[in-house]
Amino acid sequence: MEYSVTEKQVILNFSKKFCNTEIEILNSSCFYEVWENFIKKSIKIKNQNVIKILSFFEADNGTKELVDLFRHLLVFSIEEIKITDEKYKAVLEHTEELAELVQDFYDYWRRLERIALTFSRKNEGVDALSFIGSQTRFNDLVLKLYRFISEKIYDSKYSIYRQLPAGVNAQLMVTKNRWMKKNSSYSFLEKANAIEQILIRPPYIIYTEKNKRTGIYQETKKNPLRMLASNFDASQYYCFQTMVGAALTYVYFHKNFLAMGIAIANLFEFIPASNVKEKKPDCIYIFGVEMEGDSVFYYDKDNDIYLGIAPLNSSVDYFGYVKKMMLTLYNVKMIAKGNLPLHGACVHLTLSDGRCKNIVIIGDSGAGKSESLEALAAVAGDDISSSLTVFDDMGTLKYEDGEIKAYGTEIGAFVRLDDMTAGYAYKEMDRAIFINPDRTNSRLVIPVSTHEQIMKGYKVDMLLYANNFEEDVKRGINFFSNVEAAKETFIRGARKAKGTTQEYGLVESFFANPFGPVQKEKETRKLIDLYFDKLYKDGIPIGTLYTRLAVSGMEQEGPKFAAIDLLKLVKE
Repeated sequence: MEYSVTEKQVILNFSKKFCNTEIEILNSSCFYEVWENFIKKSIKIKNQNVIKILSFFEADNGTKELVDLFRHLLVFSIEEIKITDEKYKAVLEHTEELAELVQDFYDYWRRLERIALTFSRKNEGVDALSFIGSQTRFNDLVLKLYRFISEKIYDSKYSIYRQLPAGVNAQLMVTKNRWMKKNSSYSFLEKANAIEQILIRPPYIIYTEKNKRTGIYQETKKNPLRMLASNFDASQYYCFQTMVGAALTYVYFHKNFLAMGIAIANLFEFIPASNVKEKKPDCIYIFGVEMEGDSVFYYDKDNDIYLGIAPLNSSVDYFGYVKKMMLTLYNVKMIAKGNLPLHGACVHLTLSDGRCKNIVIIGDSGAGKSESLEALAAVAGDDISSSLTVFDDMGTLKYEDGEIKAYGTEIGAFVRLDDMTAGYAYKEMDRAIFINPDRTNSRLVIPVSTHEQIMKGYKVDMLLYANNFEEDVKRGINFFSNVEAAKETFIRGARKAKGTTQEYGLVESFFANPFGPVQKEKETRKLIDLYFDKLYKDGIPIGTLYTRLAVSGMEQEGPKFAAIDLLKLVKE
C-alpha cells in the first residue's frame, strides 16, 4: 500500500513511495485523490471560490484540469500559460478566486489526519533518509510547493513566512511481532503492524465524530476469538504496545482510528515492539472490528488474557472509548488479584519543610478531581516545593508491607479544557494532543509522570470523595466520624453530571467507577470493606472534598475554595 485516503485521514507509506520533488507530489495519485475529495466537499458546502473556478472547465469536478494547471505553474509563467490554453487563460484572469481556492485546499489538507509510515526493513522509497529526517524533508517540500504556487498566482513574494506543520502530523516506524505461538487462537493477529517508534509534530489536533462517551462495557461469556479469526484482515491494524499500570497491553487499532492510537502515547507508557518481541500480553484491545452490537470484554482463561473489542463504526469514534476499555480490562484484572481500583486522582506532595503527603481523591467524571489538584498547585505558593501526579483518572490501592499504597495506571491525563483555568491549554501546547478543541467537552491528552514514578507505591495519607454538587458548604473538606458512613458515601458515587458522558443531573455510580467495579460489584464490595477498615484502623483521614464544580458560577472558585482547605490540612 502506497497510501490510504479517506474523508478525514491520509496515511502515506514512505517506505513504498516518497516524493522528492514538487512535481512528484503533483504527479502522485494520492495528491489527485485528496484534491478530488476537497472538490467534492467544496461543492457540497457551496464554496463560491471553488464553484467559480470550476465553471471554466467542462469536466464534472475539474480535478484533472486544476492539477494540470499547477504543473504548468511550476514551469511556465502566467503569461506563457495563458497563450497555451483558453480555459487556463480564463482561470488565470481570476487570480483572486484561484488564490483563495489554493488557500482553501491548503487549509483542508492541514485539517486532515496526516500520518506517515516507515517500515523497519529494507525496501524502496525512504531507505536513504532517516526516520525523523524524512518527515522534516516532506514537510519542507509541501511548504515549498504551496508557497511557490501561491506566489506565482499573486505574482509577488510573501513578506512573512510561517513554518507551519504542513507535511504529516505524525510518523510511525512499524515492524512485525509474532508473539503468539504457532496454531494459537490469536494467530489471526500475526500480520498486524507493530509500532516501533512514534514521531509527533505538535500541535497535534484530532477531530472525532463523537465528543463524549456513553454507557459502560459489559462482559461477555461467549468467546469472541472464533468470530474474529474467521473474518479479520490483520494487515489493516496497527499494534500499540503499552504498560497499563502493571499490565502489558497490546492495543490493535484499525487504520481508520490510527490517530487515536497515536494519542495514547501521551496517556500510557509506550513500549517499542522490539522490547516485547514474542512476549504474551496481559490484556488485548482490538479497536475497530466488523461485528454486531456494542463493545464487550472477555476473560480468556486458557491464555490468561483479558480481551476487549470495539466495533468498526463511528459510534466509538472518540478517545474516551479507547481509554476506558483499557482501564476496564486492567481494573477487572486488579480485582481478581485482590487490589482495589479507584476512579480518581492521587498526588504526592513534598512540603517546604521536607515532609511528604500522598492525597487520594475519588470521584466519577466531572467531579472536580483534576481541577482541585490544579487549584492546589495554584494556591500553594512556597508551601509546596514539589508535586507529582501519581494518577489523574485511575489508580489502584494495594496492601503491601502492612500499609495501603496507591499506584498509578496512566502516565498522562485526559483533561477537560472547559473546566481548567484560562490559558492552561496554551501552556501545554508544545506537548499536548488536542481532541475537538473548539467543541463542547474539548479535551487534551498530556503526559504528567513517568511509568517508574507511578509504580513506586505511595502510602495513602488522606482519602477524599469529590462532591461537585452541594452548594451550601462552609468548609472545603469534612471528615467522616465512622468508617461505615464513609463506605456509604464512596459506594453511592453521587455526582452532578456535566455532560462529559451521556448523563445529566444528579446521578450515582457504584464506587464512582463504572470501569471494573460495576462489572464485578460483589468482589469489589469485599475489597472496599477490607481496604476502608484498614485505613480507618490506621487512623488515615477519610472525608469529602466539596469541589462545587457543577454549581453554576463556581467552576473556578469551587475547586479553589476546596484547595485552600486541603492545603491547610496538609500543612498541619
